[in-house]
Amino acid sequence: MDDFFTKISSMQDPFKKLASYIPGFKGYIERQNRRDADKVLRDTVARRFEEQWKRASQIQTDMVSNGQISFVDDMEKAAVKLRTFIDKISTAPRGYSGLFDAVKINESELEKIYQFDAAFFDLAEQVGRALDNVEQSMGDEAALPAAIRNVTSLARLAVETYNKRSEVLTAG
Repeated sequence: MDDFFTKISSMQDPFKKLASYIPGFKGYIERQNRRDADKVLRDTVARRFEEQWKRASQIQTDMVSNGQISFVDDMEKAAVKLRTFIDKISTAPRGYSGLFDAVKINESELEKIYQFDAAFFDLAEQVGRALDNVEQSMGDEAALPAAIRNVTSLARLAVETYNKRSEVLTAG
């Protein structure tokens, strides 16, 4: 997350740099930069999960082609959960409170948010591995339901993690 913050900070226009010398305004600019960095980070997470969602959709097509139609609905549930997470994280308002907002984010809350953000990247990798397992289980009708349930559980966990992250942002 610090890399995103640094990148956004380095892109400041000259007015913002000048204004950052005004007492109290620097904190406002830093908070705005954190909001921008938060949006960049969430867009990146959404893209990672979008890749996995596309894979899940392709797996459904493969299931139909392979005559495993009875598993398509279960795979659709996993895909819907992934889509729900993608929609939540990509359409959420920018994070971190502004100068006049009622909710302020302190450093310990910010640390918690960073932990959630790191968890999203880990979850994207876990979903990828779970989808690998679904693909490998396509010929094994005994193993396939458990593999699909794992994807669904991970997608549900992503939504729950996002909701907990949102609670930190709104708990103030």
